[in-house]
Amino acid sequence: MMKKTLFFILKSLGIMLTAIVVFLVIVFTVNIISNQLEKEKIEPYGQLVPVDGKNMNVLIQGKGKETIVLLPGYGTGAPGIDFKPLVEQLTPFYKVVVIEPFGYGLSDVTEKERTVENIVAEIHECLQKLNIDRYTLMGHSIAGIYGLEYVNKYEKEVRAFVGIDSSFPTQGGTDDEFPTEAYKLIKNSGFNRLLMKLNPDQLVAPKVDDETREQIRIISLKNAMNPNIISEGENLKNNFKSAENFKFPKNLPVIFFLQKNNTEVEGWTPEHEEQIKDSVHGKVVELEGGHYLHHTQSKEIVKDFRSFMEEGN
Repeated sequence: MMKKTLFFILKSLGIMLTAIVVFLVIVFTVNIISNQLEKEKIEPYGQLVPVDGKNMNVLIQGKGKETIVLLPGYGTGAPGIDFKPLVEQLTPFYKVVVIEPFGYGLSDVTEKERTVENIVAEIHECLQKLNIDRYTLMGHSIAGIYGLEYVNKYEKEVRAFVGIDSSFPTQGGTDDEFPTEAYKLIKNSGFNRLLMKLNPDQLVAPKVDDETREQIRIISLKNAMNPNIISEGENLKNNFKSAENFKFPKNLPVIFFLQKNNTEVEGWTPEHEEQIKDSVHGKVVELEGGHYLHHTQSKEIVKDFRSFMEEGN
């Protein structure tokens, strides 16, 4: 009797193990095939600009006399599409340039480490290649870190800085070791695709039509935890630390649009107010909504930004 029971248990465990292995192989294989098929489904947008021997994708719309340069938050899959609601509100008044840094959107992946110095230098080279030398820098999330270094290095070129729920150097949360191997495993095994399939709502995207949303999904899966996103994550701590050496130039107009009642980051609004305390023209505006304020509050952002700039003249 004991032998039969043991045999039954071992047989059941064998079947379960086999089923798990088959499941993992299917998830892995489906991901490989889907990656290849989806490459052909990507609809190009913007234009490719040669930067440091690679191609950086840039979307330019609008014909205003003044230029707005948009920079994405960390890991945004397709910035050129993610900023769509904001671009639509800006283009009646400005020339709008959406930069997709290396590893983002339709830009190439570079071998260079994702330090704040490299990222800032590449963005500047891109704008130089486009003959854009006077502009407002408008950035989401981590662009608050890169933008801080940028406006100090190229102060004469920047008219103003606009932060959209942007990061500040001392906000914390970057001290933990970046889980590189775990992220690589999730991506390479195909589980990232599986999780997206099981929970489509986890895709961060503005309100767009189904075809555009599908493009965001495809490009986001393509870029998720690619070598540049991994490198940027590994450099978060050092990049934030590096930004502590900079303050916004006193005479540079700075306006922050912040998520109201942010409970995730301690001192969210006060710390941004601290950043502009010495500014001749600085302002903090709190808006209802999530971290991606430009998905839901673009009209208000543009309206308040235009008023802010008029007040400074």
